[in-house]
Amino acid sequence: MADPEAVKDDLESEEVDAGEEHGDGEDLTKEIMKNPEVLAAVQDQLMMKSPADYIKSLPKVVRRRLKALKRLQADVNKVESKFYEEVHELEQKYAAQYEPFFQRRREIVTAQVEPNDTECDWPSDEEDLSDEIKEKAKIEEIVEKKEEETEEALNRENTKGVPDFWLTIFKNVDMLAEMVQPHDEPVLKHLQDIQLKLKAGSGFVLEFIFEPNEYFTNPILTKEYFIRFSVDTENPLGYEGPDIVRCTGCTIDWKKGKNVTVRLVKKVQKHKNRGTKRTVTQTVKNDSFFNFFEPPKVEEEEEPDEDTEALLTADFEIGHFFRENIIPRAILYFTGEALDDDDDYDPEEGEDEHDDDDEEEEDSEGEGHPALPSGRK
Repeated sequence: MADPEAVKDDLESEEVDAGEEHGDGEDLTKEIMKNPEVLAAVQDQLMMKSPADYIKSLPKVVRRRLKALKRLQADVNKVESKFYEEVHELEQKYAAQYEPFFQRRREIVTAQVEPNDTECDWPSDEEDLSDEIKEKAKIEEIVEKKEEETEEALNRENTKGVPDFWLTIFKNVDMLAEMVQPHDEPVLKHLQDIQLKLKAGSGFVLEFIFEPNEYFTNPILTKEYFIRFSVDTENPLGYEGPDIVRCTGCTIDWKKGKNVTVRLVKKVQKHKNRGTKRTVTQTVKNDSFFNFFEPPKVEEEEEPDEDTEALLTADFEIGHFFRENIIPRAILYFTGEALDDDDDYDPEEGEDEHDDDDEEEEDSEGEGHPALPSGRK
């Protein structure tokens, strides 16, 4: 039989040894954490879980310093917002200098004036050809001219201005082409100009100027975008520059039977009691570019639903594209040269080609709104 005293001594000895091992373990952990490589490996493991978990794992004194850095970032954002406000003021100053050129563009496009020789002095693609090719082309051109001096050719020579200037641009640009329906094209043939009006401190207005036509009486259709330059007080660290916060369209005064944003649908109704049937005609929304002037209405304090938010996001992108690309560089989108510049950019990595097809299917389901843009900028 074992001696009780001996057993007691053994147990005490084991407890002492365990305590010594525990102390050695803590010392060892401290020593390991002093090693930069080991510490970096631990941090990487934490980062793999989530940045939030990693931040929580940092010492309290470090988390305190991060608060100071966030405060500095908020101050930086305030300065950045002032920068964008001043940029907007500078844009207004230069808008007045652009205006004479855009006015001349409109006059040439709409055949109000014929450009003189000096204005037409611009190198064409043919001038880049070799002398031999140019001489051959010249001979062929002479022969072709003699063969085509028909009434039709003469009529083409008498073409005024630049026919379908803006409609051609719309059809060239994917984002806009998705919005334009076949029944919109005859209306857009009457579009003479698109102008940008910058508003002090609040945003901009797009003005679509039409010649008198058989579709509506408005000489100008407008779309106004309201921009927030200041930092959002509820999310001061989320500032990424000016935001379009809302937009408003205008009422189109359609002439009788000419409204392309609606269509008539005949439906058969059956009387509940008598069982008799009758055919009624109902007006439903129709896909059309001109729905662009009737954006979803959302109150300032109201949170839009998912579909409305998607439509507004698309609307804001289109309005921004008109402002930054179409209006200042219209001729290059008419000739397709601006499209070539856009094609120089490769698609973003990881983008699945089939996603575009899925989006197109979803867009086709909604009626009465412009289609969502394809994402080209």
